[in-house]
Amino acid sequence: MTEVTRAEYCVIACAEAWRDAGEVLASPMGLIPSVGARLARLTFSPDLLLTDGEALLVTPDGTVEGWLPYRQHLALVTGGRRHVMMGASQIDRYGNQNISCIGDWERPKRQLLGVRGAPVNTLNNPTSYWIPRHSGRVFVEKVDMVCGVGYDHAAGARYHRIPRVVSDLGVFDFDTPDRSMRLSSLHPGVTSEQVREATSFELAVPDDVPRTRPPTAEELRLIREVIDPGNTRAREVGA
Repeated sequence: MTEVTRAEYCVIACAEAWRDAGEVLASPMGLIPSVGARLARLTFSPDLLLTDGEALLVTPDGTVEGWLPYRQHLALVTGGRRHVMMGASQIDRYGNQNISCIGDWERPKRQLLGVRGAPVNTLNNPTSYWIPRHSGRVFVEKVDMVCGVGYDHAAGARYHRIPRVVSDLGVFDFDTPDRSMRLSSLHPGVTSEQVREATSFELAVPDDVPRTRPPTAEELRLIREVIDPGNTRAREVGA
């Protein structure tokens, strides 16, 4: 097997979010999450439902295999039968996400996408995050505005769950007593100290952090020859 790139490790880490998910709707937002969801469908999560983002269910190559009317889409969204992987302009130790503005929301320094569907996503179905550039400006002590709801604001919402956060440095979860973020694996070539330095809050770091698993030979073939033969993944994570 040829050398695996950082981008391909990130694809695997995103794909693992949907491992054995069953018949749920995968809503990956972003290039590498989309490659990951398609890889999961072709390998260890064959019952996964993929969407074109509007009203059609599609196979990994884009062939239409079903129709998803808007009413049914809303039922999936609010009933925990959907797993979204969103982006984040800011994310904090409890998984609160901000995609709306930087600075005071009354007079922001920068206006971003807006709240969009983040509150509904995070309260009503599992939501993971993909962050292609891990830095202290993104992994912040406290988000400037809560868009996606974290564990300290979920108030027992039935379907609220943040399975994982994937960045270009590693994979993170919230499997701690206070539901704060924990480093769960490091991508090859990355150290725990690098992650700490690029994070603006105190991150839970186990004594022995495993490495993100590499792709199998078949997974690597699917990524390179079937799903993303143009290597567009390298535009998002170049290492």
